[in-house]
Amino acid sequence: MKNLILLSLILLIGCTNTTKQENKESTKFYVGTYTDKDSKGIYQYELLEDGSMMFKGLAAESENPSFLAKSKDGKYLIVANEISDDQNQGSVESYSILEDTLLLKDRKSSGGAHPCFVTINEEDFILAANYTGGNVVLLKLNEQGELKELDMQNHQGKGTTARQEAPHAHSAWFAPNEKDIIAVDLGTNDLWFSKLQNNKFTPLAQQKLAMTEGAGPRHLCFHPNGQWIYVLNELNGSITLVELDATGTYQTRSSISTLESGFSGENSSADIYISSDGKFVYASNRGPNNMAIFKVEEKSGNLDLLSHQSTHGNWPRNFSFSPDGNYILVAHQYSNNITCFKRDFHTGLLKYVGEISAPNPVCIVF
Repeated sequence: MKNLILLSLILLIGCTNTTKQENKESTKFYVGTYTDKDSKGIYQYELLEDGSMMFKGLAAESENPSFLAKSKDGKYLIVANEISDDQNQGSVESYSILEDTLLLKDRKSSGGAHPCFVTINEEDFILAANYTGGNVVLLKLNEQGELKELDMQNHQGKGTTARQEAPHAHSAWFAPNEKDIIAVDLGTNDLWFSKLQNNKFTPLAQQKLAMTEGAGPRHLCFHPNGQWIYVLNELNGSITLVELDATGTYQTRSSISTLESGFSGENSSADIYISSDGKFVYASNRGPNNMAIFKVEEKSGNLDLLSHQSTHGNWPRNFSFSPDGNYILVAHQYSNNITCFKRDFHTGLLKYVGEISAPNPVCIVF
């Protein structure tokens, strides 16, 4: 009888532990990849509440889905296929987000070669930046998940370095004022300004803003106040503070290096994000393979360097905040892994939690 009671207790404890594990909250995220080696497309993972990650499987086969964006209603995933066909054009895809898979709804030309960035706004307008094409395409997503091509913005000019021999649109953004569009061109070394009007790009009176010679702007992030923009420069490893003043003019205010003092090796800065409270900015550096962490000066918007955190992988391209801001996940293109860091809301610093394998990961979206 005693043995039977003991066995019952053991089984009860085991069932309780299993239930707790199964009920552990998780958040689904998707990983974009390069498919020239082992990857087949877009993969689905889960982030658990303790910072551990689970692999769920291949969500959709897709060629070089190097950048992803989710519609604001969470129904669709928009994908930039970083390819070039016989007409020197890549593609933009839309997928319905289902429980365990993605269902391809539409595919349209990106209007240029090697689209490397895509974003979507509240009204389902889409911007895709073509790196080799040196232009930006405007599309619209309808309620059925279909894409319509609307307009194209072509860039002209070049910079002063070997990577700047021609226009290379690297990203394009809808500004917080919901009026302006800012295209970031590494090749021309400029930010390009326009607004969305009658489903077309309409240049602003101020059409461009140059970065420091040879900087090579790549990505940017907006401060919650809507006035400050932090531009990550890939080529010289710096962040430029751009301010929108009372007259509606964009001006550069200051610049700070993303690199450790005395660093002289290879670097290619990749991505930049700001915390939702506007207190901390994070930027990834490929080569030194670290994350530069900055504190935002409350009154001026200038950045103060806090620390450099190893990302525990090789070639950290894109990274992403978890929806609650507790974690940062980093995709490493060359070491085939995604690492997770716990974020301190008060200090901004990061603590390594763990990692999971992924084939040539270059983009993460929740």
